[in-house]
Amino acid sequence: MLTSLLTLYIISALQSDLNSVAILPNQENFIKTASSGFSSLMEKNSAGPIKKPEMIKPVIEAKASLAMDITSGEVLFEKNVHERLQIASITKLMTVLIIIEENQLDEVVTINSDANGTEGSTMYLRTGEQITVENLLYGTLINSANDAAVALAEHNAKTTDTFVEKMNKRASELGLINTHFSNPIGLDGSKNYSSAYDIAILARYLYHNKFIKKTAGIKELEVTSIDGKFTHKLKSTNELLNSYLHVKGLKTGKTPLAGLCLVTIAENDTGNEIITVVLNSPARFSETKILIDWVFRAYKWQ
Repeated sequence: MLTSLLTLYIISALQSDLNSVAILPNQENFIKTASSGFSSLMEKNSAGPIKKPEMIKPVIEAKASLAMDITSGEVLFEKNVHERLQIASITKLMTVLIIIEENQLDEVVTINSDANGTEGSTMYLRTGEQITVENLLYGTLINSANDAAVALAEHNAKTTDTFVEKMNKRASELGLINTHFSNPIGLDGSKNYSSAYDIAILARYLYHNKFIKKTAGIKELEVTSIDGKFTHKLKSTNELLNSYLHVKGLKTGKTPLAGLCLVTIAENDTGNEIITVVLNSPARFSETKILIDWVFRAYKWQ
């Protein structure tokens, strides 16, 4: 009886958390994530911000876009939020989540030729180099380094194919019904996609991790191999960091099929945080600034 009442309470809280957005079919698995940290996120739930009726929505040209209140989970702006689209390096958020959950930051990774030869963005890892999981996470998040993400995936699961299976399993557990992964770095592919809404849910979940909060806002950093022989200079691809808006991260993405993508955490003057997502935008930084500015003017937090 007590278990049934507790289940009803959790479901009720989750329904409030999604604020009138349809409950996910995979909700049972989604609820199970409470044991790994989502319970503390749900405890922060409160009434969402109130929109000022005179505020007209901005025109956002991105193929899909969304703004969400972090605390309540309320969707504050939406456009094609459940459409399945290529997401480029935003894929790495799931890669990072699995590593954060299953590995220790001080673990040592030996770089092999697979990671060293990865196409796309790189932090210039060398074959045979030994480097910590922590420094590879910095490379993945700050520099969007494909070689770092592949090295982490192979360290965790021996092969990228096995790691991708973990990514899809975790997506299912989180209730990301419009998400599927085919690689850990975000290369274009018909089976590597997500939606603006799913990305916001993933970002909201991930951002409650202290390491992610710290790392997301770093603009530049130098990391070294274990022996100090190799130094890697990392520079964020997020042009909004240190701008007049209080942008705190989180991840950029760009490929030919995905276009320009960006998921962002921003905070207003009273400490309220939002997540914004733009996918396949003609100008991801400008449109994100427009969206953040509009949300903070259009809504009043209680």
